[in-house]
Amino acid sequence: ATGLPLSDKSATTAGLLQLFLGVFGIGRFYIDSTQIAVLQLCLGLFGFVTTIFCFFGFPILLGVGVWALVDAIMMFTGGVKDNYGRKLR
Repeated sequence: ATGLPLSDKSATTAGLLQLFLGVFGIGRFYIDSTQIAVLQLCLGLFGFVTTIFCFFGFPILLGVGVWALVDAIMMFTGGVKDNYGRKLR
């Protein structure tokens, strides 16, 4: 309707992946936003490992979880674009 090209990636799929596996950056990997995805993956793994061995990793894991939740909501509402700047379908 606007004449702008749409991404070949689905907003619903990206949002669901980010909602359930966002601590590992899976939704961001799906839309080819690799820099943010790698950061989420590293922080998520660091949070899991440090939570297992000592308790100070729990706040990091909680923060990444909130980040993933907010990211998923933004994907569902159309606030996130793919790597090429196109709106998700």
